[in-house]
Amino acid sequence: MKAIIAATLLGIILMFAGLATKDKRSIASIAVVGFLLLLGVNIWELATTSPSEPQVLFNNMLRIDRYGLWFNLLMTACTLLYVMLVNKDIQRVGMHVAEYFALIAFILCGVYLLSSYNNVLMLFIGIEIISIPQYILAGSDKRNLKSSEASLKYFLMGSFSTGILLMGIVLLYGATGTFNIVEYTFLQSDSLNPLALSGILFLMVALSFKVSAVPMHMWTPDVYDGSPTPFTAFMATIVKAAAFLAFMRLFSVSFGSLSDHWMMILAIITAATLFVGNITAVFQQSVKRMLAYSSIAQAGFMLFAIIAVNATAWQGMILYAVAYSVATIGMFSVLLKLKDYTYDGFNGLAKRNPALAFFTTIFLLSLAGIPLTGGFMAKYFVLMAAVKQGNLLWLVIFALLMAAISAYYYFRVIIAMYFKQGEPEFNSEVTGTDKLLMAITCALVILIGCVPQLVLANI
Repeated sequence: MKAIIAATLLGIILMFAGLATKDKRSIASIAVVGFLLLLGVNIWELATTSPSEPQVLFNNMLRIDRYGLWFNLLMTACTLLYVMLVNKDIQRVGMHVAEYFALIAFILCGVYLLSSYNNVLMLFIGIEIISIPQYILAGSDKRNLKSSEASLKYFLMGSFSTGILLMGIVLLYGATGTFNIVEYTFLQSDSLNPLALSGILFLMVALSFKVSAVPMHMWTPDVYDGSPTPFTAFMATIVKAAAFLAFMRLFSVSFGSLSDHWMMILAIITAATLFVGNITAVFQQSVKRMLAYSSIAQAGFMLFAIIAVNATAWQGMILYAVAYSVATIGMFSVLLKLKDYTYDGFNGLAKRNPALAFFTTIFLLSLAGIPLTGGFMAKYFVLMAAVKQGNLLWLVIFALLMAAISAYYYFRVIIAMYFKQGEPEFNSEVTGTDKLLMAITCALVILIGCVPQLVLANI
């Protein structure tokens, strides 16, 4: 609860900072300090909460437990890393820099709600809090028609999925007479009525939209490609991770005993997500658009944690969220330095800037799931959770095949940097500070891959 209040206050302070000064650098500095203080508040809340006694608030609408608090702390740390890496690029998006940072702070309020909701109405509120600021951020580049198009598409599709979410909530309430997710555990397979089953399916569709699962993924490539690149990095990482945790919290806590009814449907969605994301990414010529389809493929792996419904799945979810977020934020920070987002734009980067090429290689190796990187351990945990579940071995084998295909489009970038001739053009100078922050991000990717217990220790 402290973190939710702190994030709200930070957003308000940043809004007033925009009135007090128009100096973009000063606003960015305030934002970095603010997110650093927010990280401190998360550490304080985690340290003062009992591991054995979760805090229940607002008539059991919120249940703040250690897992949720640890997730909040890690996502806040990723947000701080994101802000430090791309704040200069955010300053170049438009004139309203303070508002951009304020919206990011408000999105974190929604992230904190989704990690601790105990009521489907709080789930709805949390999803809307993370969605509405994203619609604004997607259309923040007024000089680019694609940005306005991305914002409109995101808003229309997001509104449609919200309607489906509300319909699912209403159907479940009609079947059970409660909004409390814990009380849905009393639903039994032998007495499940069509109203409750319909509600579960509606919720599955709505949450699948939020996490870019096939076939509810059609908005993702255009929105990610059209949105300003600094904000695409945030949408594809911290926001997606929070939506996945909300998805998992609902289906594991509420509908775990009913998994026979929805597991095969979600398994088919997972297989389709892996197939469409990876195969379509192979044919992209823009690295930014490739990363959009890559995020769909990564969503396929994260869906394993929801299907598995076991303790390893909870570990895999948080590890995947952190490993994927760190590597993707790092990759986008490199992309922002280049003028040309196509594969040809990376030609000869190793000769022009060896450090930047090395950092890019590490980030891509992690996204591909190569050993000794965070991405490998993340994939290992979610696939192991599926193996332990017992009925999904066919899907695990299929996922491994898709992971092999993903190596092709990631290694295309590495080949362009090291084995092709070219003279890449930069948007801005790569400073010593930039290299230091990217080096820290690379170190985190490798550290998570070698010592995953750093992420899993407080679960």
